Amino acid sequence: MKKLLISFMSILFLIGIIGCSNDAEEKQGSDGGDTTITFGVTPWTSTVPPTKIASLILQDLGYNVEEIEADAGNVYAGLSKGDLDVFMDSWFPAQEHYVEKYSDSIEAIAVSYDEADSGFVVPEYMEDINDVADLRGKEDLFGNEAYTIEEGDPAMENLNKVIEGYGIDITQVNSSEGAMMAMAIKKMENEEPVLFYGWRPHTMFNKHDVKILTNDETPEYFSGSSINVITNKELKEKASEVYEFLTNWSISLEDVEEMIAQIDDGQDPEEVAREWIDNNEDKVNEMLGK
Repeated sequence: MKKLLISFMSILFLIGIIGCSNDAEEKQGSDGGDTTITFGVTPWTSTVPPTKIASLILQDLGYNVEEIEADAGNVYAGLSKGDLDVFMDSWFPAQEHYVEKYSDSIEAIAVSYDEADSGFVVPEYMEDINDVADLRGKEDLFGNEAYTIEEGDPAMENLNKVIEGYGIDITQVNSSEGAMMAMAIKKMENEEPVLFYGWRPHTMFNKHDVKILTNDETPEYFSGSSINVITNKELKEKASEVYEFLTNWSISLEDVEEMIAQIDDGQDPEEVAREWIDNNEDKVNEMLGK
């Protein structure tokens, strides 16, 4: 009887060890372990808030996170090669051709927000210019120039198509986002005519009285964009928990714009992102499927 009792206790002990082992394995599988998730980060202010929020949430789950800065073309190329896992700021339709080009290896899995306008921008004090057509015959007001962002950006290709479609004599002056805004602000401080590229979400609409020109003659360009989450197709197998979280991802344009303004005013991007997470616990849990 004594031997039987010892054997029975030994079996219970082994069951306990196995159970603990299984619990540990399940926990390790759900908290990331040594898995690193790599985000592509373009030089646009709109990319920062959603990337930081998603990064912090994944770190809270136990994943390692890396952010790689690159222009749009290299971000998509990196996604296609598997060097990058996620891009949080893909603009459709302007960048949709990248997803089509690399359709064998990347996919759009969620919409962050939609109705994000973009296009030519002028100050509100230019009351007679409200549509791109209003630029005809007035190009010399702007020195026949429009301040814009990096030449390789897909939106700049579309902007040239708008210029051609309207038959206006305007040439892009390409530079970085920061340099573009510096030139535009200098003009606006003196209430001079200025034409530049703009998009929402962006602090230009929080800090300056500006307007995006309507685009009635070429509506296939800049008629409103949706911002999408793009991933490498191997992410689902690499980290199914991350993939599921990102398929549930969404955030409002207004929230992104407010965070951009806070960061632009000197606040730390991670602190701004953490504040959003703390203030949106229910939404975060919903995206995590809790």
